[in-house]
Amino acid sequence: MGLEKRTILGRRATFAIAFLLTLLFTLLPAARRFVPAALAASPPQHHSATKPKVPAASAPKEQPMPFRTGETLNYRVSWSAFSDAATLQLSAPERRNLFGWQAWHFRGQAHTLSPVRTLFTIDDQMDSYTDAFTLESRQFETHLNEMGKSKNEVDHLTASGQLSRAPAPIVIVLPGTRDPLGALYTLRGVDWQRTPDFRAPVFDGHNLLEIHAARDGATESVKVPAGAYSASRISIHVFQNQKEISDLHLTMWIASDSARTPVVMEADLPFGAIRAELISANQ
Repeated sequence: MGLEKRTILGRRATFAIAFLLTLLFTLLPAARRFVPAALAASPPQHHSATKPKVPAASAPKEQPMPFRTGETLNYRVSWSAFSDAATLQLSAPERRNLFGWQAWHFRGQAHTLSPVRTLFTIDDQMDSYTDAFTLESRQFETHLNEMGKSKNEVDHLTASGQLSRAPAPIVIVLPGTRDPLGALYTLRGVDWQRTPDFRAPVFDGHNLLEIHAARDGATESVKVPAGAYSASRISIHVFQNQKEISDLHLTMWIASDSARTPVVMEADLPFGAIRAELISANQ
């Protein structure tokens, strides 16, 4: 395999595994340019000093969530012909005060396994600090170690019209914006027996994007290494200017248990299907 082709495949595999980790967009070059229609003429703004004023509003109530602090979910990731391409771990290590906000701390970690690791060495971690009251992202961190190169980024998010409490620089986003990892946990907070769909803007660390998630049909029986579950199948659609991106197909099965556990996550991509199955859960 030529160096250029291997580099391209490695980059795409990296993006796809990170995509499953966050259950959002791969970092494919085209996907990185997508923005919701409302922000098509106004991309995310990074501010170093000026802070927006806060309009008068009643204090929100904390959102009830089905998981608890300390929860850890482990997944086996398959890709194409490789049944054990990588491991994926999702966890909620703590609740904490972040610059005056009460926030959930979510963490996702992905590691490729041999023989895939001989082609694509990936050791990634993403951290989300999600407001416990509004479920908006307050801070999103990416700590990537891919193909021998490391990259660390920390983004402080503030919705337009709100006063940022975080240190500069900050990123101005739409109200209700999640980061990818926070969006995954937000989907668990949805009562899919009563709510047919969910929509939200998402900031992926570079661009503001948009997702539409909807339940498909009746409850299904799903068997994974962690056991057998009754689960709702959730399809996640990505849009640009109200037009669906045709080459990104995402599906998530959320169990009908009290924790609304994500038991399967799938990404159908041009370079092969990726599937994450739950192998153990500490809840």
